[in-house]
Amino acid sequence: MSSVERKTVYFKVAGKQNTDVLLNLVKEYVKKENIKDIVIASTTGEAGAKASKIFKGYNIVVVTHCFGFREPGEFELQEEYKKEIMENGAKIFTGVHALSSVERAIRKDFGTIQPLELIANTLRLMGEGTKVCVEITLMAADAGLIAVDRDVVAIAGTGRGADTALRMQPANTSRFFDLKIREVIAKPRDF
Repeated sequence: MSSVERKTVYFKVAGKQNTDVLLNLVKEYVKKENIKDIVIASTTGEAGAKASKIFKGYNIVVVTHCFGFREPGEFELQEEYKKEIMENGAKIFTGVHALSSVERAIRKDFGTIQPLELIANTLRLMGEGTKVCVEITLMAADAGLIAVDRDVVAIAGTGRGADTALRMQPANTSRFFDLKIREVIAKPRDF
């Protein structure tokens, strides 16, 4: 039986302060592993802009919140970051979250949890960033922005910024259980 030994970085605390260190860890990782696709969650666009600069030349997909996520009709992606992301050749995907969508409204209005939110809450056992990495990978695959036949690195965070990076085998949401978390590159220890 063969095995592979890998280094995983555990941040002492979750949060935005880990963003720069995480992006540099991922840069080293994708070079070494010859990974061409990176998916990153970014609400305001700040982390997405940083990633689009660091990973220029890679297939970078910046996944944002949908319009109205926090407030009706509001879009949280800031125009200055959007411009920088686009100038660096990255793609921006804005859509409904793969692991909540209408189910969030059902929970809020009727007080009952549905299967997608149960899956999301189970993934949160490994941290908010883990749940978001899975979700944005599904969303990017469904939009055709990443291939499902090669590994990607997904980057997300707890609140703002980035503190979690996973190597994943993508899948479309209709084939959710084909998705695989292959490696934990970094995550917060306490979240």
